[in-house]
Amino acid sequence: MTQRTMAAFLTPEGFSQPSVVAVLREGSVLTEAGRYAVSALGSRGARRRTPLGARPMRVGEPVLLVPGFLAGDSSLGPMSRTLRHQGFRTYRADIRANVGCTLSAAAQLEERLEEISQRRGSRVRIVGHSLGGMLARGVAARRPDLVAGIVTMGSPMLAPGAHHVSLTRSVDLLVRLNRAGMRGLMAEDCVAGRCAQESFDQARAPLPEGVDFTAIFSRRDGIVDWRACVDPAARPVEVRSSHVGMAFDPLVITAVSAALRPPVPPSVVEVDRGEIA
Repeated sequence: MTQRTMAAFLTPEGFSQPSVVAVLREGSVLTEAGRYAVSALGSRGARRRTPLGARPMRVGEPVLLVPGFLAGDSSLGPMSRTLRHQGFRTYRADIRANVGCTLSAAAQLEERLEEISQRRGSRVRIVGHSLGGMLARGVAARRPDLVAGIVTMGSPMLAPGAHHVSLTRSVDLLVRLNRAGMRGLMAEDCVAGRCAQESFDQARAPLPEGVDFTAIFSRRDGIVDWRACVDPAARPVEVRSSHVGMAFDPLVITAVSAALRPPVPPSVVEVDRGEIA
């Protein structure tokens, strides 16, 4: 399959695939991994100095982490550990590899949200990387009773087809394997048919009031067109990171943590120009 065989609506006018050499920007993932290693060592030292048995104070609603295309829950393991140390209660999406039908993945995600919401007695916040963020947005629009807010990282919701040629080849391989009889993998309908259209529509559906939305993006993204990640309905947050590195870069995790924290209510007494309001 080539980019031309994918549905044209997946790459609307105004968006484009990153150049072939754009993937070189992903080389910064080594620096980002190094930053995480240093951060993890520092956190480990801080925990050793914490009184035995002390636990961080719980923060906000439960958080469900959803991996990107070709990735599984383990790809967001570093982020999950850091958020837990900060007091967030995190959960896996139970995705070993995000390589199947997007509609099926969305249905699985909805079931997981129902389970967590029932268990914790509250709505859930979702953090999704790349394709995971697109799935999160669709489910949030459909089930605001389950979702309090979403944070997307490098998720090209406005143009899913505006990705590097290396991803196109990966999709091509999955489709070929599906045709050969390996079920459970992405089929041609997922990139060029009804399934693709429905998934795309879900990722752009209006979000109900009361569902918070933060879209994290990077102009250094070498995998997707960063412009497709800036949803008009979201609060945009720019970071300096590679696409892959967003999953564990401490600077990105800091941005995610800030987006997940409940807003601080305004004080009853506010000072304005020296007068008590």
